[in-house]
Amino acid sequence: MGYQETLRVQDVINGKLGSVYIVKEGERRLAMECKNVTANFKKNKKEIPVLGISGVKHKATGWSGSGSMSMYYGTSELRDSAIKFINTGIDTYYEMIITNEDPSSDIGRQSVVLTGVNFDDTVLAKIDINSTELDEQINFTFHGCEMLEKFKEYKGE
Repeated sequence: MGYQETLRVQDVINGKLGSVYIVKEGERRLAMECKNVTANFKKNKKEIPVLGISGVKHKATGWSGSGSMSMYYGTSELRDSAIKFINTGIDTYYEMIITNEDPSSDIGRQSVVLTGVNFDDTVLAKIDINSTELDEQINFTFHGCEMLEKFKEYKGE
């Protein structure tokens, strides 16, 4: 029987292991209240009709970045920024550094920094008699990104 390359189970990244940092005006803060975060990239494409074919081709014309995060309700940072915007019209932009790091995996860590992060919404105040832990869901957009660290190339088993 020949050698077959398969995924090493220990290289599946544990989603609980990693970190999220929020950077505002150069000050970096661990967002330990973060439960999950997802950042998405989407290409904007235009349909281009081409002579000689019955279909259309597609050309990338730009992109957009958006995401969401779920957090335990326990920091006033986003509420402060929302109230500042309400009262002054001055908006706040952040950087977000998201790192996956599972020490049991041989593929190492990956860190991505999102720039121009702008939060769409936040809870201003909340009480829930039926909840033992309060949380909030927040949507955001971003206008830049960079890969600070990459996972090592997977070698298989």
